Amino acid sequence: MDSKDLERAARTIREGGLVVYPTETVYGLGADALDSDAVDRVFAVKGRDRSKPISLGVPRFGTALEEGYVEANERERRFAEAFLPGPVTLLCRRGDVVPDALTAGRDRVGIRVPDCEPALALLERAERPITATSANLSGEPSARRVEDVARQVRDEAVVLDGGETPGAESTVVDLSTGTIHRRGALASKIDAWLVEN
Repeated sequence: MDSKDLERAARTIREGGLVVYPTETVYGLGADALDSDAVDRVFAVKGRDRSKPISLGVPRFGTALEEGYVEANERERRFAEAFLPGPVTLLCRRGDVVPDALTAGRDRVGIRVPDCEPALALLERAERPITATSANLSGEPSARRVEDVARQVRDEAVVLDGGETPGAESTVVDLSTGTIHRRGALASKIDAWLVEN
């Protein structure tokens, strides 16, 4: 994909639209994570239950701290240093700017820093956090190729084609309870880190 594609996608995010984008796990469905209306569109297009929170993607973990999207204690910061960027979602206490629509009213939000150049380039250009949820219809398998993304999702979004993605879901971790909510990529390394830290 070229810079024109990325710029169009970033502009779409800034204007409240949706983007299908590649990551180092599966294809994601991105929208401005701080715009409740845009987040609502993500839920509607996916057919996702609104009681299930959606994570947000940032180009660096430090961005989430600096911009007040989350608060993180020392252990969470050390974990982020060890595993981000990477196929891991870290739950942290949300900041006031994060809308209830994204977190389903919960006090924590998942932070994702993809280890994928097109995804990071989109995050940098959009200049805001974007939703980090798979670009599949709710209950359907995650998409590893653009062709695997349901037509009704593609029809509502600008699509960035990054070829085939690896396919392993991110591992979702909440250090406040020492819980792995979803086991995916790097799960065994995270198990070891939790024991040692």
